[in-house]
Amino acid sequence: MKKTWNFSAGPAVLPQTVLEKAQQELLSYNDSGMSVMELSHRSSLFQNIIDEAEAHLRKLMDIPDNYKVLFIQGGASLQFAAVPMNLLKEGKAGYVISGSWGKKAYQEAAKLYGDRAIILADSSKEKHTLIPEVKEVPEDLDYIHITSNNTIEGTAYHEIPTWNDIPVVADMSSNILSANYDVRDFGVIYAGAQKNIGPAGVTIVIVREDLIKESNEIPTMLDYKTYVDSGSMYNTPPTFAIYVAKLVFEWLLDLGGVAEMVKLNQEKAGLLYKAIDESNLYASPVQTEFRSLTNIPFTIADDELTKQFLQEAQERGFVNLKGHRSVGGMRASLYNAFPLEGVQELISFMKEFENNRGAND
Repeated sequence: MKKTWNFSAGPAVLPQTVLEKAQQELLSYNDSGMSVMELSHRSSLFQNIIDEAEAHLRKLMDIPDNYKVLFIQGGASLQFAAVPMNLLKEGKAGYVISGSWGKKAYQEAAKLYGDRAIILADSSKEKHTLIPEVKEVPEDLDYIHITSNNTIEGTAYHEIPTWNDIPVVADMSSNILSANYDVRDFGVIYAGAQKNIGPAGVTIVIVREDLIKESNEIPTMLDYKTYVDSGSMYNTPPTFAIYVAKLVFEWLLDLGGVAEMVKLNQEKAGLLYKAIDESNLYASPVQTEFRSLTNIPFTIADDELTKQFLQEAQERGFVNLKGHRSVGGMRASLYNAFPLEGVQELISFMKEFENNRGAND
C-alpha cells in the first residue's frame, strides 16, 4: 500500500488499528450477519454501541453526571444556530472572534437575533495570530462563545478563562480529546467528529442540564431537549460514524486517556515548532504563547518556493499540507491519530528542501 502522511485538517487521519477493526467487522458486526451500516438504530446491538460510546467519552473527559452527551448531525456549523436558540433567554450572547469559525458562529447568531449577539473581542486586526483578550463583560450575557482551537489560523486556548459564572460555550472541534480541559469550566462543548473523533457525520454536544430549556419555538432538530429525551435517536442517527467514534474512544483509553495523548501531542508539535523556529526558510505566523498543538501553520516568504515545496511534498507522500485558502502557506494538522513518525519524516523533508535551496543560491 502506498505510504502517505495525511496532514488534512479534516476529515483527518484515523488510527490504523481502528480502521482495521472496522474492516474486520464491516460485513458482520458481533456475529449478527449484518454490517453496522445495516443495523437498525432501534436494535439492542446499536443501543449497546451508542451507550458504550457515551460511557467511553464520559470517562475520557471526566464528564460530570449533570452534563448530557448528545450525538447530533449537521456538523459543528449547525451548532452556530443551535447554541443561541437553546441558550439565549432575555439577555445577550457574547462572542470572542479568534478566527474564521468564531466569526461564522457570531454571524449566524446575529442573523437570528440581531444586536443581541455582540462581539466581546476580535483578533482580526492581528490577522488572528493570537487569542484576543476580553476587556469588558456586560452583565446581561446569557453565554460567552469561544473557539478553543482555531483550525485555520493555528491558535488555541491553553487555559479557559472564567467570566463571572457566565456559561462558556466552546467550539472544540479541532482539539477535543487533545487538551486537558475541565468540562466543568463550560456550559456547552460541541465538536465535529471529523478531526479527532471519527469520520464526518456526527457532532458531539456536551451540555449542562440547567441550560436545557423547555421551548415550543426551537425547531425540533435544533432543540437539545429533543436529543436528551430520545437518547439522541429522535430520528436515525449517523450510526456508522458513532460506531467508529466508539472505536476511537476505546483506542484512546487503551493508550492511557487524554493526559497521555496530550504528552504525545506536545512531543509531536514541539518537534515541528522547533524545526520551524530554527530554520532560515520557514516561519510560524502565530504568537508563541497561543500556538496550537493540533494545527500548525508555517510559511515561506517566497510564493514560488511555497509552490515548489508543496509540489515536492506531495510527490514524497506528504499530502494535504497546503494552508487554508484564506491564509495560504502550509498547515500541518497533527491530530491524535497522526503518528510521531510522520512528523519526523516531514521535518527531514523540510530540512532537505531548505538545504537544497541553500546549495542552489
